[in-house]
Amino acid sequence: MSIRLTKQIIRSKILLKLKIHKEEDRERKNQAIENKLYKNSVFKKAKTVMFYLSFGGEVKTQKMIKAAQKLGKIVSVPTCQKNRMIFPCILTQKAVFKIGSYGVCEPAAKNRLKIKDLDLVVVPGLAFDKKGNRLGRGRGCYDHFLKKLSDKVATIGLAYDFQVLPAIPTTKTDVSVDRVIFA
Repeated sequence: MSIRLTKQIIRSKILLKLKIHKEEDRERKNQAIENKLYKNSVFKKAKTVMFYLSFGGEVKTQKMIKAAQKLGKIVSVPTCQKNRMIFPCILTQKAVFKIGSYGVCEPAAKNRLKIKDLDLVVVPGLAFDKKGNRLGRGRGCYDHFLKKLSDKVATIGLAYDFQVLPAIPTTKTDVSVDRVIFA
Protein backbone atom coordinates (compact mmCIF):
# COMPACT_ATOMS: atom_id res chain seq x y z
CA MET A 1 0.00 0.00 0.00
CA SER A 2 1.40 3.41 -0.93
CA ILE A 3 2.21 6.08 1.66
CA ARG A 4 -0.28 8.38 -0.03
CA LEU A 5 -3.07 5.82 0.32
CA THR A 6 -2.08 5.10 3.93
CA LYS A 7 -2.17 8.82 4.74
CA GLN A 8 -5.65 9.09 3.15
CA ILE A 9 -6.91 6.20 5.29
CA ILE A 10 -5.52 7.77 8.49
CA ARG A 11 -7.02 11.14 7.55
CA SER A 12 -10.49 9.74 6.94
CA LYS A 13 -10.45 7.73 10.19
CA ILE A 14 -9.28 10.67 12.30
CA LEU A 15 -11.72 13.09 10.62
CA LEU A 16 -14.55 10.72 11.52
CA LYS A 17 -13.34 10.47 15.13
CA LEU A 18 -13.15 14.28 15.34
CA LYS A 19 -16.68 14.53 13.99
CA ILE A 20 -18.16 12.11 16.55
CA HIS A 21 -15.98 13.23 19.49
CA LYS A 22 -18.35 14.03 22.37
CA GLU A 23 -18.39 17.71 23.32
CA GLU A 24 -17.95 17.05 27.05
CA ASP A 25 -14.86 14.90 26.32
CA ARG A 26 -13.54 17.55 23.94
CA GLU A 27 -13.92 20.30 26.57
CA ARG A 28 -12.25 18.21 29.30
CA LYS A 29 -9.34 17.33 27.01
CA ASN A 30 -9.02 20.92 25.77
CA GLN A 31 -8.60 22.11 29.36
CA ALA A 32 -5.95 19.47 30.06
CA ILE A 33 -4.05 20.40 26.87
CA GLU A 34 -4.23 24.11 27.75
CA ASN A 35 -2.84 23.43 31.22
CA LYS A 36 0.03 21.37 29.79
CA LEU A 37 0.85 24.13 27.30
CA TYR A 38 0.87 26.83 30.00
CA LYS A 39 3.26 24.73 32.13
CA ASN A 40 5.59 24.02 29.19
CA SER A 41 8.94 25.78 29.62
CA VAL A 42 9.17 26.67 25.92
CA PHE A 43 5.77 28.37 26.07
CA LYS A 44 6.69 30.19 29.29
CA LYS A 45 9.90 31.57 27.74
CA ALA A 46 8.39 32.49 24.37
CA LYS A 47 7.74 36.15 23.76
CA THR A 48 6.20 35.67 20.31
CA VAL A 49 3.87 32.74 19.64
CA MET A 50 2.06 31.75 16.46
CA PHE A 51 -1.17 29.84 17.06
CA TYR A 52 -3.52 28.30 14.53
CA LEU A 53 -7.17 29.35 14.57
CA SER A 54 -8.93 26.06 15.24
CA PHE A 55 -11.72 24.65 13.09
CA GLY A 56 -13.16 21.29 12.10
CA GLY A 57 -12.89 19.62 15.50
CA GLU A 58 -9.23 20.56 16.10
CA VAL A 59 -7.97 21.28 19.62
CA LYS A 60 -9.47 24.68 20.37
CA THR A 61 -6.97 27.51 20.61
CA GLN A 62 -9.18 30.54 21.34
CA LYS A 63 -8.70 30.42 25.14
CA MET A 64 -4.99 29.74 24.72
CA ILE A 65 -4.65 32.78 22.47
CA LYS A 66 -6.41 35.05 24.99
CA ALA A 67 -4.31 33.65 27.85
CA ALA A 68 -1.08 34.23 25.90
CA GLN A 69 -2.15 37.82 25.16
CA LYS A 70 -2.93 38.41 28.86
CA LEU A 71 0.56 37.14 29.66
CA GLY A 72 1.93 39.87 27.39
CA LYS A 73 3.03 37.59 24.57
CA ILE A 74 2.84 38.79 20.97
CA VAL A 75 0.38 36.41 19.34
CA SER A 76 0.23 35.79 15.62
CA VAL A 77 -1.81 33.54 13.36
CA PRO A 78 -1.11 32.26 9.85
CA THR A 79 -2.44 33.85 6.70
CA CYS A 80 -2.72 31.97 3.43
CA GLN A 81 -2.71 32.86 -0.22
CA LYS A 82 -2.79 30.58 -3.26
CA ASN A 83 -2.47 27.32 -1.29
CA ARG A 84 0.49 28.56 0.78
CA MET A 85 0.89 30.00 4.22
CA ILE A 86 2.54 33.29 3.45
CA PHE A 87 3.28 35.03 6.74
CA PRO A 88 2.24 35.23 10.37
CA CYS A 89 -0.06 38.12 11.18
CA ILE A 90 -0.11 39.76 14.62
CA LEU A 91 -3.44 39.16 16.31
CA THR A 92 -4.82 42.05 18.32
CA GLN A 93 -7.52 41.61 20.95
CA LYS A 94 -9.91 43.64 18.78
CA ALA A 95 -9.15 41.80 15.53
CA VAL A 96 -11.89 41.53 12.92
CA PHE A 97 -11.83 38.24 11.03
CA LYS A 98 -12.63 37.19 7.49
CA ILE A 99 -12.82 33.77 5.91
CA GLY A 100 -9.52 33.03 4.19
CA SER A 101 -8.24 30.10 2.19
CA TYR A 102 -9.80 26.71 2.94
CA GLY A 103 -12.59 28.36 4.97
CA VAL A 104 -10.22 29.16 7.85
CA CYS A 105 -10.60 32.50 9.64
CA GLU A 106 -7.80 35.02 9.49
CA PRO A 107 -7.53 38.67 10.52
CA ALA A 108 -8.95 41.13 8.00
CA ALA A 109 -6.20 43.66 8.83
CA LYS A 110 -2.79 42.18 8.03
CA ASN A 111 -0.21 43.35 10.55
CA ARG A 112 2.74 41.24 9.39
CA LEU A 113 5.24 39.62 11.68
CA LYS A 114 8.60 38.45 10.39
CA ILE A 115 9.12 34.70 10.61
CA LYS A 116 12.50 35.30 12.24
CA ASP A 117 10.73 37.01 15.17
CA LEU A 118 8.81 33.88 16.18
CA ASP A 119 9.82 31.96 19.30
CA LEU A 120 7.16 29.25 19.17
CA VAL A 121 4.72 27.89 16.58
CA VAL A 122 1.70 25.93 17.84
CA VAL A 123 0.81 23.54 15.04
CA PRO A 124 -2.43 21.71 14.20
CA GLY A 125 -2.54 18.22 12.76
CA LEU A 126 -4.94 15.42 12.09
CA ALA A 127 -2.49 12.92 13.57
CA PHE A 128 0.93 12.84 15.21
CA ASP A 129 3.25 10.18 16.52
CA LYS A 130 5.41 10.44 19.62
CA LYS A 131 8.47 11.27 17.50
CA GLY A 132 6.71 14.46 16.37
CA ASN A 133 5.85 13.29 12.86
CA ARG A 134 2.73 15.08 11.74
CA LEU A 135 -0.08 14.34 9.32
CA GLY A 136 -1.98 17.41 8.18
CA ARG A 137 -4.92 17.81 5.86
CA GLY A 138 -2.84 17.01 2.78
CA ARG A 139 -2.16 20.40 1.24
CA GLY A 140 1.36 20.87 2.59
CA CYS A 141 0.76 24.41 3.89
CA TYR A 142 2.29 23.84 7.31
CA ASP A 143 5.13 21.68 5.98
CA HIS A 144 6.07 24.43 3.53
CA PHE A 145 5.91 27.04 6.31
CA LEU A 146 7.74 24.97 8.94
CA LYS A 147 10.67 24.42 6.54
CA LYS A 148 11.26 28.19 6.57
CA LEU A 149 11.70 28.35 10.35
CA SER A 150 15.06 28.69 12.02
CA ASP A 151 16.15 25.83 14.28
CA LYS A 152 15.74 28.30 17.17
CA VAL A 153 11.95 28.39 16.71
CA ALA A 154 10.21 25.71 18.77
CA THR A 155 7.21 23.84 17.39
CA ILE A 156 4.48 22.16 19.42
CA GLY A 157 1.62 20.11 18.02
CA LEU A 158 -1.71 19.94 19.86
CA ALA A 159 -3.86 16.81 19.69
CA TYR A 160 -6.48 14.70 21.36
CA ASP A 161 -5.22 11.33 22.58
CA PHE A 162 -6.82 9.40 19.69
CA GLN A 163 -4.84 11.57 17.25
CA VAL A 164 -1.50 10.29 18.58
CA LEU A 165 -0.58 7.10 16.75
CA PRO A 166 2.35 4.69 17.12
CA ALA A 167 3.75 5.83 13.75
CA ILE A 168 2.85 8.22 10.95
CA PRO A 169 3.97 7.49 7.38
CA THR A 170 6.25 10.28 6.16
CA THR A 171 7.90 11.50 3.00
CA LYS A 172 10.88 13.83 2.50
CA THR A 173 8.53 16.84 2.25
CA ASP A 174 6.96 16.24 5.69
CA VAL A 175 8.19 18.33 8.62
CA SER A 176 7.89 17.09 12.19
CA VAL A 177 7.25 19.11 15.35
CA ASP A 178 9.53 19.25 18.40
CA ARG A 179 6.85 18.11 20.83
CA VAL A 180 3.22 16.98 20.90
CA ILE A 181 0.93 17.95 23.75
CA PHE A 182 -2.15 15.78 24.02
CA ALA A 183 -4.87 14.61 26.42
